[in-house]
Amino acid sequence: MRIHLDRDKCIGSGQCVLAAPEWFDQDEDGIAVVLVESVPEKEWDEVNRAAYTCPALAISLGSE
Repeated sequence: MRIHLDRDKCIGSGQCVLAAPEWFDQDEDGIAVVLVESVPEKEWDEVNRAAYTCPALAISLGSE
């Protein structure tokens, strides 16, 4: 699975960082950044949770 982040939609709530800190961080403006784009299957639940909790719907998940 691959993480797709629309930084223009991100409102800086930090929910993705709380849900999946190994996969997301925030820059100096509070906007989310993806630390690793390609997610192994065993980590899908954590990354799905981050996408689900994003209030701006800025995170989407797709195939490689």
